[in-house]
Amino acid sequence: MGAPSQPGRVTLVTGAGKGLGRAFALACMARGDAVVVNNRRREGAEDSAEQTAAEIRAAGGRAAAELSDITDPGAGEAMVQAALSAFGRLDAVIFNAGVNGAAGRFMDLPADEFATVMAVNLTAQIALARAALPHLRESPAGRMVFVSSSAGLYGIYGRAPYSASKAALNGFALALAQEERRGPVRVNVLAPYAATRMTGDAISGEMAARFTPEAAAPACAFLASAACERGGEIWVTGGGFARRAAMMEGGGSALPATVAEADLARAGAMDGAREASGAPAAFMDFVKCAQEAQS
Repeated sequence: MGAPSQPGRVTLVTGAGKGLGRAFALACMARGDAVVVNNRRREGAEDSAEQTAAEIRAAGGRAAAELSDITDPGAGEAMVQAALSAFGRLDAVIFNAGVNGAAGRFMDLPADEFATVMAVNLTAQIALARAALPHLRESPAGRMVFVSSSAGLYGIYGRAPYSASKAALNGFALALAQEERRGPVRVNVLAPYAATRMTGDAISGEMAARFTPEAAAPACAFLASAACERGGEIWVTGGGFARRAAMMEGGGSALPATVAEADLARAGAMDGAREASGAPAAFMDFVKCAQEAQS
């Protein structure tokens, strides 16, 4: 069990009927949070949201199930209202629900595949953030954890829509973190590795036994807690291990009027690579380095 969170905290977890979302919900419960468990219910399928909520209640926790499809109009408002109706407040949101989309090379995928994946992995997340943020600002320690993927950092062959959606989600979350840094809200990104239905055979066998959803959950629960004062960071976690990911820019070099491969090789060296606090800081550092290189 993790360290106790702020008393009375309420956390909303989307896509929490199974897999990572369920593990995140249980980990938040272990920290003392009341949990709103969101998961859409497919026709003829079991109510996985209620199953997770019942599991939390059976363990002595507080939970309410919420069945919105996050892509439905008004779903964000409905999820927030569920938290307010059940527990009277909202302190944290874990934006976990998402889809892989179809696999295939870019030109082999239908043209609308990007819109389909973006609707879930980006647009719906933004809508929920808009609905939740006013209430998170009222919390002494509002927290937003966007569940992303290393695909959003590096891309994955045959998963261009998914990679693009997670890269866009990362950019949105980091921009939001900068906007909220002077208030009580902290925004972070989590890129978990875990054996789930979505990962399929990518994590299997002995590796699957180590990379369980539960092994990725403690980091998520901490990022959603009042104890976490960090913001604007991307964390990669899995198998009981975690490390921070960040955009870096190398030292660079001046370019001649006619550029050759050797010039880019020199400019592309990552010696002296460093992280900037944001786009404006990166630009000012770029200007400084360019002036020094050309003086």
